[in-house]
Amino acid sequence: MRVTTSLAMISLVVGGGLLASAQAPAKSGWVDRFDVDKGAFASVGANDFFRLEPGAFLILEKGKERLVIAVLDETRLVDGVVTRVVEERETKGGELVEVSRNFFAFNAADRGVYYFGEEVDIYKKGRVVRHEGAWESGKDGARFGLMVPGRPEVGDRFYQEIAPGVAMDRARIVSLETLIRTPAGEFKGCLEFVETSPLEPLARDTKIYAPGIGLVRDGSLLLVEHGRKEGK
Repeated sequence: MRVTTSLAMISLVVGGGLLASAQAPAKSGWVDRFDVDKGAFASVGANDFFRLEPGAFLILEKGKERLVIAVLDETRLVDGVVTRVVEERETKGGELVEVSRNFFAFNAADRGVYYFGEEVDIYKKGRVVRHEGAWESGKDGARFGLMVPGRPEVGDRFYQEIAPGVAMDRARIVSLETLIRTPAGEFKGCLEFVETSPLEPLARDTKIYAPGIGLVRDGSLLLVEHGRKEGK
């Protein structure tokens, strides 16, 4: 999890990046169980802020750091649900540092995108050195979480990962009207999260999702390119 500074009620980042963000009081409690019909899950789908469509990709950068997110033409059966594999490749200075294969499913009933786990390869000098943060719903007490709700409301608080002792990321929605400027363009009416984890009490991460696009800010990384690969 990338650590970021705390958000103000109205925040301004000069020279590109976050322009304006309205923050509201959080609702009490964190939701960590989701009463959804597993029969309504699909490996393809999209809500206003998350596209789970094969071929879709996002590229975010800051300086020498680069994150490439790609929705693969590949599925994985996890906890009785056919999920879509979304690959994230992170490089620094052109050197690969991490590859994760994330398992997501779209729920047609509530339009939420749910997170069922991930495989993680962490690299050092071109070799895999560990798999920190890997988990899978239905194994070792882990359960699926909610990545992006279909009907978000300011103040919503929910777990995205529920793998005790391994991955417990959670998100609080602070705005539905964030305005952000990135190298890929300016986006209005964005969904903004503040992410934390009880496993890392001092860590805070900001993520912003643009309507019809998806993730446009991840910590200090900003969107530089997005689209869909031909033939997908």
